[in-house]
Amino acid sequence: MITTILAFLLTLGVLIVIHEYGHYRVAVACGVKVLRFSVGFGQVLWRHQKSPDSTEFVLCALPLGGYVRMLDEREGGVPPAQLHQAFNRQPLARRAAIVAAGPLANLALAVLLYAAAHWIGIEEPKAVLGPPVSQSIAERAGLRTGDWVRALAKPGGEWQDIHSMTDLRWEVTQAALRQGTVELQVSRRDGGGARNVVLDLSGLPTREVDAQLMRSIGLGSPYSEPVLGEVKSGGPAANAGLLAGDRVLSVDGTPIVDAQTLRERIRAAVRDGQPQPQAWQVERSGQRVAVTVTPRATLDAAANEGKGANIGRIDAFVGQPPEMVTVRHGVFDGLALGATRTWEVSALTVKMLGRMLIGEASIKNLSGPLTIADYAGQSVSRGLAFYLGFLALVSVSLGVLNLLPLPMLDGGHLMYYIFEAVTGRPPSDIWLARLQRGGIAVLMLMMSVALYNDVARLLGAN
Repeated sequence: MITTILAFLLTLGVLIVIHEYGHYRVAVACGVKVLRFSVGFGQVLWRHQKSPDSTEFVLCALPLGGYVRMLDEREGGVPPAQLHQAFNRQPLARRAAIVAAGPLANLALAVLLYAAAHWIGIEEPKAVLGPPVSQSIAERAGLRTGDWVRALAKPGGEWQDIHSMTDLRWEVTQAALRQGTVELQVSRRDGGGARNVVLDLSGLPTREVDAQLMRSIGLGSPYSEPVLGEVKSGGPAANAGLLAGDRVLSVDGTPIVDAQTLRERIRAAVRDGQPQPQAWQVERSGQRVAVTVTPRATLDAAANEGKGANIGRIDAFVGQPPEMVTVRHGVFDGLALGATRTWEVSALTVKMLGRMLIGEASIKNLSGPLTIADYAGQSVSRGLAFYLGFLALVSVSLGVLNLLPLPMLDGGHLMYYIFEAVTGRPPSDIWLARLQRGGIAVLMLMMSVALYNDVARLLGAN
């Protein structure tokens, strides 16, 4: 819990400071006097100011944002000698540059963070597939358990290497949102038997971009060997004589080729609330051993569409960890990939927001501070490279969100400047007040939906 809170505060602190520093740095470069640089709102906890005429830097109690306050005649009197330093007296291009600098700083930070994660190297599951979901797109396309996805091509595009399961899911998700097709170059795990497979994702429902989308496509967990890990004393596995390291060959005569299939057979070993014995064949030290395993029945609240159902468990770790690969790139390749990923995530964010607006995507895709805090804690526990990737993702989201043409956001001010550039005059005070009230209402609605989604996810309702 402490790790999650600290990771969340660090995430917010870094992103807010970078965003506001973008505004601050460009304002100073444009000759605008900056009165205050604030991280957070509310009560001031820390303050620094070199001289009464310099910028005041403050840290406040509520760390959910920040601001840069500039000299401006609309917010108070300005001495005649400083009028040339007032924000409102600057040419339109300078004002637009100052406003746009915050979101652009977040996007630039994302490029560097993604690049740094690639430089460090990330341990990710190899793109070796577990069993495709029955009757799914992947199964109909001919993908099989143990297929290793080596490369992917979009229609009319060049082949690009797939370095990990994360790469594969990202590319397939984007193809699903485009309602298009992708061609996969696959082989057996030993590299032999190369062939091409086409996934036709047109017509696939994509209202929610989550794990369920991958299941709809048919891409489940990475391949895992059907080998038992730790066996809990006194549990069904131990009572049947199973040992850590046993490789399961078959259950009730059905061959077991991967851990996911084995887990499904164990879960299904309950009928009318009563566990059913299963005949297992296992390989132990090169010898075949026959055992009878009777899983225990337990209630799974998430099963049966959330209504709960009895499933079987054997109190043993089922399956070896998937094969991992270290995805690492050089300096220039890392920067290029960082820029590419930042662009792709930005485009995906805009596309999803647009689809939510017209009802083609679920508002459940919106996440708030609780989900961000949870993911921050999880990413920190997985290592620096994972945390940098997470930080980059949130930085992109913050940059794109602030560029939306909503009053109260930087994009709203840019919208006013576009109006001024076209008409030669700024919006009237009456319209500014109306737009401001509308913008506040929209932002409050988005924040409420995001917070509701956070709570629903924590309670298991989403």
